[in-house]
Amino acid sequence: MQRYILGLDAGNTVIKAIIFDTAGRELALAARDGRSCMPEPGHVERDLGELWRNAVEVIRQCLDQSGIDPRDIAVIGCAGHGNGLYALDRGGDPLLGIQSLDTRGVGIVSEWAAAGVGDRTYIHCLQRPWAAQTPTLLAWLKRHDPALFAKIGTVFLCKDFIVNRLTGARSTETSDMSGCGLLHMPGRRYERELLAAYGLDDCMELLPNVLEASAIAGHVTRDVAAATGLLAGTPVVAGLFDVVASAIGSGVTSTGAASIIAGTWSINQVITQEPIRDPSIFMLSTFDPLRYLAIESSATSAANLEWIVREFFEHAPPAGASPFEICSELVASVDPAGDMPIYHPFLYGSQQNGKARAGFYGIAGWHTRAHMLRALFEGVVFEHRRHVETLRRAGAIVSQAVLSGGGSRSAVWPQIFADVLDVPVTVARSRETGALGAAIAAGTGVGLFADFSAGAAAMTAPDRCYQPNCAIAPVYERRYRLYGEINKAMGPLWDRMASERTSN
Repeated sequence: MQRYILGLDAGNTVIKAIIFDTAGRELALAARDGRSCMPEPGHVERDLGELWRNAVEVIRQCLDQSGIDPRDIAVIGCAGHGNGLYALDRGGDPLLGIQSLDTRGVGIVSEWAAAGVGDRTYIHCLQRPWAAQTPTLLAWLKRHDPALFAKIGTVFLCKDFIVNRLTGARSTETSDMSGCGLLHMPGRRYERELLAAYGLDDCMELLPNVLEASAIAGHVTRDVAAATGLLAGTPVVAGLFDVVASAIGSGVTSTGAASIIAGTWSINQVITQEPIRDPSIFMLSTFDPLRYLAIESSATSAANLEWIVREFFEHAPPAGASPFEICSELVASVDPAGDMPIYHPFLYGSQQNGKARAGFYGIAGWHTRAHMLRALFEGVVFEHRRHVETLRRAGAIVSQAVLSGGGSRSAVWPQIFADVLDVPVTVARSRETGALGAAIAAGTGVGLFADFSAGAAAMTAPDRCYQPNCAIAPVYERRYRLYGEINKAMGPLWDRMASERTSN
């Protein structure tokens, strides 16, 4: 009997369902875009009912496309964006979905920084609070919306909500909960002292059971089977934080390997055998008892291209043309040069300053939209480089990297990554590395693979490799330094602009 794996990948917007065989070939894919709502400035939320309806639809579409007998689906794995807050009420019904682009917690983070809260949390979870971090959002609700806070029965991350709807399980797993700063590290467990540091010592009962990523969380229920076409009783594993899933799905599983994801978020991560203890590192995660990921990230990557396409290119593209391909062609039409504009990719704030905003600097009358787009592409990579330099200063070695995410699909962006980072950059064969990583975890959970490394060896492969162009390295070096200097100079002005917004 042929055995297949269903991988789900739930991002901040799109949810995808993909059926893989055990060699990593994609047999069917279905995707559906969801909608974010912004009820107030800085608040980025989603309708959990819509998210689940979209999940049901893509699963059914995927099964219909493939023609595969549901009995041949051996197991299901799900990846989802980390942090944010996906809450059920005390009766187990959907209550609230806050996405990882949310910035309502900026004020609390500033207050906590002044009070030394980050020093106390770091002792336990090796992280400091930030605006869209799950415990920060819980603390914000507790203070600013106590009536809603009192209704919370379970605190989930995005993929935990999907697993719960599939199986009824009230569970999470170590990669997501470590990534959001709610697990003691390296103990990989909840700890009352950590919750108390966030002012959430009364929230232990809200946290779901923590499993290993490849552990079976539950099985598809009869109701879900009827709605999706899946077979009731199909096992579902606990799943993965999507950045970890993308690393595994691009073939990065060994110590010292680096994964860069150019998606909604700029993700830059290196696998280590021991957790790096350096407060400058933004995030720490783990996906099995032996390996950790040092992660530098911010919401500053391909979301910038999605924004400029949505607002300026999507409305009137040439017939049959992809607006993203048009953008790549325009970028390729101009060479990097010293008189190009500089772009800051801070549509959703920066890691260093939640009040930061995106901007083009140095625009002249002779600059075209091709120059503006090239500046945007470069600005995104400059912020990736800033993250990579932080990892290196903490002791991580980044001598080559595997690039995944939407940015890896561009014909020109991977070369800019290689040139700016000055390392060889490989693009994985699969474009759907998040769903593939979830499938690898799922296959490991039911014994199709001995472990994550064996699963990655069986299901992943490289596609393209880009070498740095030494001839343009001096240009990028100067532009990167200017990018950083403008960033520093803008800090006081961003603070002033934020004060103006709150005073109106």
